[in-house]
Parts: sequence; C-alpha cells; structure tokens
Amino acid sequence: MNHPLPEQLPVNEILSGMADSIKPMLEETPLLVAICSGGVWIAEQLHQILGLSEPVGLLDITFYRDDFSRVGLNPSVHSSSLPVAIDDRHIILIDDILHTGRTVRAALNELFAWGRPASVELAVLLDRGDRELPFQAEITGYRISLDKHQFVKICPDGRLTYINRHAECE
Repeated sequence: MNHPLPEQLPVNEILSGMADSIKPMLEETPLLVAICSGGVWIAEQLHQILGLSEPVGLLDITFYRDDFSRVGLNPSVHSSSLPVAIDDRHIILIDDILHTGRTVRAALNELFAWGRPASVELAVLLDRGDRELPFQAEITGYRISLDKHQFVKICPDGRLTYINRHAECE
C-alpha cells in the first residue's frame, strides 16, 4: 500500500527498520554497495547501524544509464569503488528512491562488469512505484504515492522534502 509523504518522515526509524531487515542476511557476509549519489548516505547510515567493518562499495552508474546519449555526461561523475572482489559474494545494492527501475538496471549492468556475485538484494529508502522496468526492492523503508511531476529530495542531513525537478535543499 502506498502512502503520501508526511511532513516529517521519521528517517532514522525507517533506517532502523531497514537494518533490522538486513540483519538476518548478515550470516552470508554481504557487501553493501551504494548507488552514487543517492544511495551513499543511506548505505553509510546502515553500515553504521549494523556495525559492519568492511567498507561500503560505491557504484557510479553514469556510463551505464540508458539516457546518457540524450542528457549527456553528468558533471559530477565519480569513479566506482568496490573494496573487495564481488565474485560469489552476496551484494546488498542500496539506493535512495526506487521509481522507474532504470537506475537499478544501470547499476546491475555495472555491477556485473565487476564480477559475478552470488546474489543481489535491492534495498531502498523510498519506493514510489510507477515502474518502467520490472524491478522491486527486497527491503523497502517506505512506500510513497506521488504525482508524476512531484519529486522527493533526500538532503545531506537526511531530511526529505518535496521538490520540483531542479530545486535543491535549503
């Protein structure tokens, strides 16, 4: 069931619930891998809550996006960094908002360019539905309903706010 985004979404409580969902997976020693840039803050918070020692992996999917030829190069391209080999590793892929599924597709393409993981589980803070590709998160912090012209921005301090496509956090 989808819910509207409340004025003050308890992000710390949502992250705590996500961590509780990840704890049973820790027996497999998964590697947390964040999709840049939205998933990085979330992965860092989960890493801290879970008390993991292995660093978080980072995927910059810029060159794997299917809209690259239309929108051009993102001016904030970063390099991907996976701290260990991912062959036969269990991966928890982390992002901020799951919407159309295109970001997940790009992340999986890049992830498999690095190796062949044993499994990949998707964890997202917010799921807004409206898929164009058939992906779903195994771990979802909160499901929201938004009009197609509404967007949510996760600010660096963890606040969530409604924005238009080009607005920034105040």
